[in-house]
Amino acid sequence: MTDGQPWQGNWKARLYERVRDRGYDSLTAFAEARPTASLVALAQELGADDIAGIQVYNGLVAEAERSHQVTRLIRGQLVRELWGSLPDGWPAVMDDDNRFKVAKALGLWFGITPETHEQRVREVSDALFANPPPTGWRPLGPDDALLRTLLPDEEA
Repeated sequence: MTDGQPWQGNWKARLYERVRDRGYDSLTAFAEARPTASLVALAQELGADDIAGIQVYNGLVAEAERSHQVTRLIRGQLVRELWGSLPDGWPAVMDDDNRFKVAKALGLWFGITPETHEQRVREVSDALFANPPPTGWRPLGPDDALLRTLLPDEEA
């Protein structure tokens, strides 16, 4: 056992073994069954002492790249960040406190976006500030209509 050390041993094998133990054939399927859970929450569910959120995200990116679903993954990660930073949804008033909360969510999102999609994420962030979504908006998953409009699949 790894004794609380996420990077010890073969963490990728451990991660996927835990996913299979929970009845999923992929990390993506496991994560999409919990579309508003943070990466930390996903990691804790898979192994509170020996799985880290960034390991979950690395696995999700690898799967998304193989299946050509990186844009969908990025939309899903925005959902996770918005739920974590804006528990009451999109603010009605963009005062300093709410501007910070929104900027935090978008900054965290941008910070782990694969380089190939950074420009698109910048554009979406700018669009959300320029034309805010409805008050209380909290997308439930990567297929949210507004998210799909802002960040359509590459194939579309």
